[in-house]
Amino acid sequence: QLVDSGGGLVQFGGSLRLSCVASGFTLDDYAVAWFRRSPKNEREGLACLSDSDGNISVYADSVKGRFTISRDNARNTVYLQMNSLKPEDTAVYYCNADPLSRGTNYWGKGTLVTVSS
Repeated sequence: QLVDSGGGLVQFGGSLRLSCVASGFTLDDYAVAWFRRSPKNEREGLACLSDSDGNISVYADSVKGRFTISRDNARNTVYLQMNSLKPEDTAVYYCNADPLSRGTNYWGKGTLVTVSS
């Protein structure tokens, strides 16, 4: 399973770091990503690390330059560092692990981020 955490209430321009810990499987064998679902129930893919070494990353235009995805395979954990937060970043954030070869696709249960203006 994946357990995501680190959400909370933050002011405009603030920062948060989300964490996603995997248990029961090894993240080395997975591409990892963060998504969010807005209060309008719109889902958006934010950032992805597509190999186990974390060398290939892709970001949505809406977060490029502000958010950074990273992974610590030794801790079996994925992070999303979020800087310069805006009210429109308010959403429930989910981590995802997708197998590089065969296996199960995993989702975290989500962590709520609220950015006040």
